[in-house]
Amino acid sequence: MSEVVVTAVFVPAEGKRDELVAALREAIPAVHEEPGCVLYAIHDAEDDTITMLEKWSSAAELDAHAVGAPVTRLNQLIDGLIASPVVVTRMTAIPAGTDEQGLV
Repeated sequence: MSEVVVTAVFVPAEGKRDELVAALREAIPAVHEEPGCVLYAIHDAEDDTITMLEKWSSAAELDAHAVGAPVTRLNQLIDGLIASPVVVTRMTAIPAGTDEQGLV
C-alpha cells in the first residue's frame, strides 16, 4: 500500500474566515478517528485561504473518507462559509533525500 497526501484549499466567503476555521476545527476530531488517517491539519496560507494538509495510509482509506459521515458533516458545517468549491489535490510521494526530510 502506498500512502496518499492530499491538499484541500478552502476560500472563505467574505467576512467568514473565522467561522470557516471554527467549522473545520469542529469537524477535524471525527476525521482523526477514521481508519487510515495519518495527518489532517489546517493551515493559514498567505493568500487568505485555509489549506488542509492530509496524509492517508492508502488510497482505499482516502476513498472511504471521501464518502464517509465525517466529510458529510464537514460539508454541512462549511455550507455558506466558502466562496468557491474546495480544490482537492491527491499526490503520491517522490522520495528524495532522507526519509525524515524528503517525505510528508
